[in-house]
Amino acid sequence: MTLVLETTDLKIQLRLTDDWFTVCDLSTLLPGRGVAALLPDGRQAAVFADRTGRLYAIDNRDPFTGAAVLSRGLTGTHQGRPFVASPLLKQRFDLESGQCLDDETVRVTAYEVKAA
Repeated sequence: MTLVLETTDLKIQLRLTDDWFTVCDLSTLLPGRGVAALLPDGRQAAVFADRTGRLYAIDNRDPFTGAAVLSRGLTGTHQGRPFVASPLLKQRFDLESGQCLDDETVRVTAYEVKAA
């Protein structure tokens, strides 16, 4: 059996301040896998799609280690909330709010995201 990726003209966009910034094609995202996107100011965002097609974007930098690795983390849910676990120290970050689920004093930036 041969699998063919579905192609689409839809682009993933993040809201940065008052404007939308295109980061990748929707077809780049696979459910449960992240993609790192370089932002105009040099930061990186970790962009995710879940199995229902819902989109999320948070800062890619792990605040505990300083490494830009959250896009490579494992995704899951905790009490109905989607999260990504850092591949380094395994802290979980809520994909909707950026709040660390394992340390309430830590948060990463969460971005408004859409496919257009």
